[in-house]
Amino acid sequence: MVASGCTESGQTDSHVMVWGRRGLDDGRFLKPRAIAVDNLNQLYIVDMTGRIQVFDDQQQFLRSWRTPEIRMGKPCGLSMSNDGLLMVADTHYHRILFYKPSGELIPERTIGGRQGLGQGEFGYVTDVVQDSLDNYYVSEYGEFDRIQKFSPTGEFLFQWGGRGSENGQFLRPQGLAIDQDDHLWVVDSSNHRVQVFDATGKAAIHLQTWGEQGYGSGQLRYPFGIVLHDDLVFICEFGNHRVQRFTRDGKSCGSWGAPGREPGQMHQPWAMTIDGAKRMHVLDSYNHRVQTLNCDAWHWPSGTQTTEEHEHVDG
Repeated sequence: MVASGCTESGQTDSHVMVWGRRGLDDGRFLKPRAIAVDNLNQLYIVDMTGRIQVFDDQQQFLRSWRTPEIRMGKPCGLSMSNDGLLMVADTHYHRILFYKPSGELIPERTIGGRQGLGQGEFGYVTDVVQDSLDNYYVSEYGEFDRIQKFSPTGEFLFQWGGRGSENGQFLRPQGLAIDQDDHLWVVDSSNHRVQVFDATGKAAIHLQTWGEQGYGSGQLRYPFGIVLHDDLVFICEFGNHRVQRFTRDGKSCGSWGAPGREPGQMHQPWAMTIDGAKRMHVLDSYNHRVQTLNCDAWHWPSGTQTTEEHEHVDG
């Protein structure tokens, strides 16, 4: 399906707003790959240049900065901490960075920084979230696809996972979310599924797994992003060029998007977020732009299918 949209100047109708385009100037993007929103509805977006741009609640550019190093690779995960800091999964530097909203780095809050398979060491980090007790959960892929849990002060607590397709194993865990019960939701990207865990104790307990590879309604293809909103689960599918909406037990209740370049169409979206005004912002990554819509008002048709295309995932 194709939604009506807006011009590059940002004029929009009631359906979807398309903003940004390819470039290195303020407000432009080069394959944006992670997004987060704070309690002021300010958006933080990082792209393939390692540049983090901040936009206000009207999608107007405010400021930007770059992560300390980008020669080895760029970040692929952003989220907000419970105390209002921007947490950056600095993927190829094996660490989580913390920034004030102004862009000031807080070095003493850094988690990790050393490549390895040991406790507190990382492969390629993909995302980080906090639970209600301020514990951190960090996902990674590489030699050891796993989740590590850290205390509020950054001390290693325990880990679980390993490369594989059994329950509790992962193939590139790409995105994380925490629900109201402090259960951890993981988009297990290359297994084309979602896994849920209770890790509030001294070990992780597997709760549910759902999803299978495919193009149809209820199927997934390289899910990269996950957002929990009310009682629903929104999944951003890199391989199916769409956002799909599910109940908490994995039943599909509609999707938005299709392959292409028109408003309402996407090319390999990496991530999304939902702000306090219930607007969903989707990184239309390979179209170098963002698409914004009201996720509650939008009609989510079921049975949407996409056509098979070759995809390339930048690490």
